[in-house]
Amino acid sequence: MKFSQEQKNEIRTLFCKMNSKSDFLSLLNKAKMFEYGDKVIDFEERQLNYYINKDSIFKTDANSTIKYIDNPYYNSFSIKKKSGKDRVIYSPIEGLKNFQKALNIILQCVFDPHEASTGFVIGKSIVDNAKVHVGQTYVYNIDLKDFFSSIDKSRVWGRLLVPPFNLNTTPERRKIANMIAGLSCTSIEVERFINGDWKKISTSVLPQGSPVSPVISNAICERLDRQLTGVSKRFGLNYSRYADDITFSSKHNLYQKGDGSIERIFAVNSTFDLEVRRIISKENFHIQEDKIRLQKEGYRQEVTGLLVNNKINVARTYIKQLRQWIYYLETYGYDKSYSLFLDKYLKEKYLLSSQMPNMLMVIKGKLLYLKMVKGDNNETYLKLKNRFDSILISHSPINLILNIWENEGIEKAMEIYYRKS
Repeated sequence: MKFSQEQKNEIRTLFCKMNSKSDFLSLLNKAKMFEYGDKVIDFEERQLNYYINKDSIFKTDANSTIKYIDNPYYNSFSIKKKSGKDRVIYSPIEGLKNFQKALNIILQCVFDPHEASTGFVIGKSIVDNAKVHVGQTYVYNIDLKDFFSSIDKSRVWGRLLVPPFNLNTTPERRKIANMIAGLSCTSIEVERFINGDWKKISTSVLPQGSPVSPVISNAICERLDRQLTGVSKRFGLNYSRYADDITFSSKHNLYQKGDGSIERIFAVNSTFDLEVRRIISKENFHIQEDKIRLQKEGYRQEVTGLLVNNKINVARTYIKQLRQWIYYLETYGYDKSYSLFLDKYLKEKYLLSSQMPNMLMVIKGKLLYLKMVKGDNNETYLKLKNRFDSILISHSPINLILNIWENEGIEKAMEIYYRKS
């Protein structure tokens, strides 16, 4: 969601002035109004109390270890990663989600992410992340392990005490920091590196799937981004971060040390490698060792799913699949096409049991992604979009025209209507 500068300034001013729970509740309602309009129903204090105290249901033993029980405030499900492993998503129940969405608006207005951070930032996308690394000889990727769940509740609270949030100025403002951490975090089972080994424990962390987790994670990573930017400048590299995906790139891979010796930058135990690892470890993150990649010129170079060898592009397989699905619809009609589509789709995606994919919506989403990457004037995108529009016209012309009118304007809608009528 985009905010006007006037709205952003108003939120910032109110955030700076708030000094009580009622002030915080008033600010949440202001943010809710910005999203839904004047007729929205305000949050009540009893609702706020309920959600900020939600972790009280989790009991601790004599060693202060949280005993894990089913979490009634989140619906969890798994989706497959490219590696084949499961990624657990925690979707908050409706009431909690509404509070988190309002809180997300507030924190986005107060906090401006580091320039190297491109994930979950208004006005930025994976395209902006990939642009930094186009046409480089070396592209070096690092993934952080269990990114969101690496961030404990105490760490969220501590980050809120310092600039730009500054919730450490009075005892009441420190209580507000605790309320924000309570709304944002929840107890789940996570892995922690203890005494040289990975062990499962239950503790309150930032869950992946919450509307407010992205902006808080970027605030937590501000110092990480600042330090890794400094390292990149020292070695003459480019740097960007998209959530847990860290990328460096350069035209060179050699570095002259202080003693005059030359070493490879992107090598195990190099000066660069040791410094990056030190910073990441100090910021309480861990590297996913099996996801480290050095991609050289002349081979496929990929950053957050996009090719960056000579220009930003999607993989050929992406276009091939999109063409295939549109061809199915043109040739076989919807029923047989859907059967062919579903067989392939279910092998790659996790679906909730009550859910079945809408083939037309999936194709539309892929076209929008292609438009974002290649631009709305790209020939490949336009040809595929026009073919898909023709298919939609044959299925539901009125719905299509209304959809185009809403998203692209009346002139485009009339153009499609007269072209197909």
